[in-house]
Amino acid sequence: MNYLKLLLVATLLSFTSAHAKDVKVKHTFAIENGNFLYDGKVIQLHSGEMHYARVPAPYWRHRFKMMKAMGLNAVATYVFWNYHEVAPGVWDWKTGNKNLRAFIQQAAEEGLLVILRPGPYCCAEWDFGGYPWWLQNDKNMVIRSDNKAFLDACSLYLKQLTDQVRDLQITKGGPIIMVQAENEFGSYVSQRKDIPLEKHRSYNEKIKEQLLAYGIDVPLFTSDGSWLFKGGSIKGVLPTANGENSIEKLKKAVNEYNNGKGPYMVAEFYPGWLSHWAEPFPSVTTESVVKQTKTYLDAGVSFNFYMVHGGTNFGFTSGANYGNETDIQPDLTSYDYDAPISEAGWATDKYKAIRELMQKSVKYAIPAIPERIPVIALPKISLTKTYDLFTMIKDDKFVESDTLLSFEDLNQGSGYVLYRRHFNQPIEGKMLVKGIADYALVYVNGEKVGELNRVFDKDSLEINIPFNSTLDILVENMGRINYGARITQNRKGILGSVTIDGNDITGDWKMYKIPFDNVPNLASKKEGYGKGLPVVYSGQFNVDKVGDTFLDMREWGKGIVFVNGINLGRYWKVGPQHTLYLPGCFLKKGNNDIVIFEQQNDSRKTELQGITEPILRELRK
Repeated sequence: MNYLKLLLVATLLSFTSAHAKDVKVKHTFAIENGNFLYDGKVIQLHSGEMHYARVPAPYWRHRFKMMKAMGLNAVATYVFWNYHEVAPGVWDWKTGNKNLRAFIQQAAEEGLLVILRPGPYCCAEWDFGGYPWWLQNDKNMVIRSDNKAFLDACSLYLKQLTDQVRDLQITKGGPIIMVQAENEFGSYVSQRKDIPLEKHRSYNEKIKEQLLAYGIDVPLFTSDGSWLFKGGSIKGVLPTANGENSIEKLKKAVNEYNNGKGPYMVAEFYPGWLSHWAEPFPSVTTESVVKQTKTYLDAGVSFNFYMVHGGTNFGFTSGANYGNETDIQPDLTSYDYDAPISEAGWATDKYKAIRELMQKSVKYAIPAIPERIPVIALPKISLTKTYDLFTMIKDDKFVESDTLLSFEDLNQGSGYVLYRRHFNQPIEGKMLVKGIADYALVYVNGEKVGELNRVFDKDSLEINIPFNSTLDILVENMGRINYGARITQNRKGILGSVTIDGNDITGDWKMYKIPFDNVPNLASKKEGYGKGLPVVYSGQFNVDKVGDTFLDMREWGKGIVFVNGINLGRYWKVGPQHTLYLPGCFLKKGNNDIVIFEQQNDSRKTELQGITEPILRELRK
């Protein structure tokens, strides 16, 4: 072989080697003869739920490795519509945690199959169950129903979504093996008996049709309690059960709605549970989770741990549940969920026990547990500047109206609105604020006089407003309802009237929008402080080596924290959460900026610290 031939062979070999990694190895996934088949062989899905929006993107790969080391072969994730349509018609699928494609691709690189749950409704203890808040401003729209305006909006979202993931289906060489149509719709049907079942079914069917029309060609599935399949199942779509421990009940329900056969899957197997502010942190025992996992393994039932790793409701993303017809149960910032993998990505005792069971039960190799991401303490963070919120916004534009306007009327999704009214004549008595949504502090002439609190069903207080005085009501949106019939009643602010001593207070209301959608720019603001007034604290702290930490908020009242411009979420002294998770990837070596908006401000603060363990289980009455 002459020199030119040798060179040609070497070049071809080099080209083949360099591009081998770009060639997708195509696998198959199907539902046949009552089984899940992967490459033609029966497979049992051992999946774990993890939401890309709740975990910093730099940590995704670590969490995938944690899942593999627990013995799982798949990851499931919701897709939150309102996380990507950041304003009407404005979409973001690229920035940071919003890069769904990168999440799916990394899962595949770590050897995990992907189960996609795009809703359009998700629940998930996420604000509005994933719906954009502004849908409520369309008076022709009926949310979560066979309504043209709503289905048109769903169609736009699902077109956007499928454009991102269509080529990542297993049919195209990607890792996505199944896609869910709607979510827990049977539960909604059971609560909305005012709507005929045929109307519910027509809506569910149209969501399926949209997914198929936009190129979803992997198996579809629904997810409901086994006793709710009548309202939630879709013809020709695999029904899976949530929270079903009985193999007998699972098989009976699936058989009834799937032509008498499987496969059988529990799409939400709960190793932990959701948590609310002002309520005890729920726990699920390791022993019960391991026992139930073994039951599924022995019976050949596929399962998805919801959640295997919960993560964090950063910013204003957390949702809320409700008890009666007026109160609200806002979800914590932490979405730890008592899951096997903790909020900060640690292997819990529950994790280790499940891993030990999986090692005995599966035929594939289970890798070693990855090392924990470094954790650091921040001994002292000095807060050197304070800014009185009322002074900060005095030159801001306001909306003036004779009637009170909601957040949605003001074209604002989250954060706070200040309702202000000047009184030329004195008035006193019981002030009733009907429809407070959700939490408010009340001031007269810049002095705090009390709070209103939908969490505790408190919508009134005694008040005395002197001659020539100003009333301020600072209202916080604590998260829109994400589950149940009241998901259609999700407006925020003051939704009814304000009366004092039975007199309806109308006319000359000024409303200041304070969304805190970004860290406030304090450079041009005048420093100031007033005890009891809402205040913004700021400071800097130095880090020699970055690592995860937990900001200790036990001495604080209520508010939000920004570090290096990132909103870490809410804190509230009632508990049970008293720390905010600060991932090391949000920090930088050298100087770091911190800004805290403290609403209650009952005493002046000068510092706080970062500790090495979270505090999530201390309830204060």
